[in-house]
Amino acid sequence: MIDRRQMLKGLFTATAFPFSYSCTAKPGAPEDLFKISLAEWSLHRMLRSGKLNNMQFPEFTKKTFGIEAVEYVNTFFFDKAKDKKYLAELKKRSADNDITNVLIMCDREGRLGDPDAKKRTTAIENHYKWIEAAKFLGCHSIRVNAASKGEWAEQKKLASDGLSRLAEFGKQQGINVIVENHGGLSSNGKWLKEVMETVNMPNCGTLPDFGNFKDYDRYLGVTETIKYAKGVSAKAHDFNAKGEEIHTDFEKMLKIVFNSGYKGGYIGVEYEGRKTGEVEGIKLTRDLLIKKRAKLASLY
Repeated sequence: MIDRRQMLKGLFTATAFPFSYSCTAKPGAPEDLFKISLAEWSLHRMLRSGKLNNMQFPEFTKKTFGIEAVEYVNTFFFDKAKDKKYLAELKKRSADNDITNVLIMCDREGRLGDPDAKKRTTAIENHYKWIEAAKFLGCHSIRVNAASKGEWAEQKKLASDGLSRLAEFGKQQGINVIVENHGGLSSNGKWLKEVMETVNMPNCGTLPDFGNFKDYDRYLGVTETIKYAKGVSAKAHDFNAKGEEIHTDFEKMLKIVFNSGYKGGYIGVEYEGRKTGEVEGIKLTRDLLIKKRAKLASLY
């Protein structure tokens, strides 16, 4: 028997700006720690060459990698955000392959922290259609960039303004607006943390990327931003003979993630290396996540 209050609480948690879905694995299984999704950018060379297209992405993900959740990139269907026929077919293909649509990564829509107020407003409004598309597809978030210009405090003020206004629209649609450390000051964990504190909205969060901190300490950056995470990106480039990523200690990084309380959500495979082909690189990243998840399962 299930207590009615517990059931209602569970329903609320699963629908109010979710960053994860209830896990179908048995209690105590490694999959309870996190579920694996695939970031579409991992296949950007295949997509740009025409060997694969966005409509094929969900089925390709399931059949090639056995991964059951995807993270879209808007530039691979840039003119389709308002095309309900296209989105309906994409949603159908996802459902037909038992794929969960997790989020849409949004680029090329302007700077949300643009110093020019008019341009900033235009950038905010340019993202509205992607929030609506995300809702239609069943995603929980759109990933945006907190791009701006100026000194530390000025950029924080401008980016916070743009994010707050966009998140307000997202709130009306039940969609999160999440920021990736993706260049500029957004790749500084301390700055991005301050932006999140300034915005202070439940549906505005982060998407910590293991490899996008550049000159900033990546472990410190994830530590500073993971509190606000509604998704995590496991960036990988190169591997040694044992299948370990040579730039990021995945076990150390995952411990930071789980010690923060992030549990049960998605961690996206994002392979960006060149020494290994995209398909093989994705499989290596997936397998590394599975291996580390199994090892850490007894600790969490």
